[in-house]
Amino acid sequence: MLYDEVNISAETGVYEPREDSKLLAEAVEKYAFGKVLDLGTGTGIQGIIAALRGCTVTFSDVDASAVANARRNAEQNNVKGEFVISDMFDSIKGKFNTIIFNPPYLESKKAGSGEISTGGGLGGREFIERFIKEYPRHVLEDHVILLLESSVNKYEQDAERLHAEVVAKSHYFFEDIAVLKFE
Repeated sequence: MLYDEVNISAETGVYEPREDSKLLAEAVEKYAFGKVLDLGTGTGIQGIIAALRGCTVTFSDVDASAVANARRNAEQNNVKGEFVISDMFDSIKGKFNTIIFNPPYLESKKAGSGEISTGGGLGGREFIERFIKEYPRHVLEDHVILLLESSVNKYEQDAERLHAEVVAKSHYFFEDIAVLKFE
């Protein structure tokens, strides 16, 4: 698995890859294709894996230090890509075959500090709902979405309403984590 072969470091304040990242990476390795947007890139782990599979990747995050961190990690792994500072899709140009998103999905009050890397607002749904509303304008006709969610924010409901397939699922601590794949 590419996840175990990639050299990644997380700078201060950037979400360090954890179990959820590994679960999503397995789906990225299996399903990502073509022109890829790694939205909320953090360290860049998902985009790096997609690039190593031959995809053309745009790495994007609202946090400039995360984008810089992703760029350094991409360079360490001999990966090229476009790096964009963007609040969700606000500064994203073009359309994509694959969009990967590991959103902040914990309810902000449960995330402790409420930092953007983990705090997802009321019910952990703020970024997920915005993503679901905005992504259709950024996909090519032939596309796939890989969205990581939690039982905390009721991924089962999104799977049903988006006609998504749960392609990976695992139980961690107080929640189930799932990767939804939909077109």
